[in-house]
Amino acid sequence: MILPRDGEVELIERAFGAGEAASWFARLRDGIDWRQEELRIMGRMVAVPRLTAWYGDHGYRYSGVDHPPRKLTDDLETLRRKAEDLSGASLNSVLANFYRSGDDAMGWHADNERELGGQPVIVSLSFGGARRFSLKHRHEPALRVDIELAGGSCLVMRGATQTYWLHRIARTKKAVDPRINLTFRRILPH
Repeated sequence: MILPRDGEVELIERAFGAGEAASWFARLRDGIDWRQEELRIMGRMVAVPRLTAWYGDHGYRYSGVDHPPRKLTDDLETLRRKAEDLSGASLNSVLANFYRSGDDAMGWHADNERELGGQPVIVSLSFGGARRFSLKHRHEPALRVDIELAGGSCLVMRGATQTYWLHRIARTKKAVDPRINLTFRRILPH
């Protein structure tokens, strides 16, 4: 396991072969209804620094944005089943993120919304360019773990991870290829 304590994170480096991962990247890039969302930060609207899409049995609200339920595409359904096989978890929804360049990012956060339950399993599939995924402990910020998520990899977070750890994809000045990340989860009906 990757975390020293207070959670469980597993990296499956080659969940998909290189050719298969490249094919999935192209299919997802062209087949997902990507959106540029805006958030209100300190009274003004700011563009989210990546493209996103939500698909799942139930709606989802995070960062003050409502995402209505939307049926998984055939490709997302295929990848949902693969994510379930890799993790052993039952999953019904996915947040898709398209990081177009090193300027696109996701700030420190935990996937700890009420509709995810107390100890959610988050299964993250990466396609395209590699990016650094960082985790830091909520109570000991000096306790940090950095992981390079390459195309074709799968990261599984479970147990108390979302309670005790924050995670992010930071901006980078380094030249990076575009990356698509699918984070599958189980949304509980409200």
